[in-house]
Amino acid sequence: MDQEKKTYYITVGSGEISQSSTDSAWNFKIEATDDEIIRLRELFDQNYSTEWRSFFRSHVPYVQYHHDRENDAYDETVVEVYKMIYELGDHEARSHIETMGILE
Repeated sequence: MDQEKKTYYITVGSGEISQSSTDSAWNFKIEATDDEIIRLRELFDQNYSTEWRSFFRSHVPYVQYHHDRENDAYDETVVEVYKMIYELGDHEARSHIETMGILE
């Protein structure tokens, strides 16, 4: 059974997903099913968890960024978030992500 797509407004920095364009500032407009929004929420939650691990790890000064698994996990999840937004986003969202060069 196909799910109906609804319009959502995404704020990447805070991980906010809203159906209102006026509640707060947003970065991207997408059309997504309930399942797709659940997946996007999981990616944002995963990033939030990784950010906290990185925060605590950052107080161990001898581990460099490029040798840090938490940073790798965070970077991979950010790319997955942008891939989803690119696939579900409107023309403006896709154009903006293309200019970022994050998916190359």
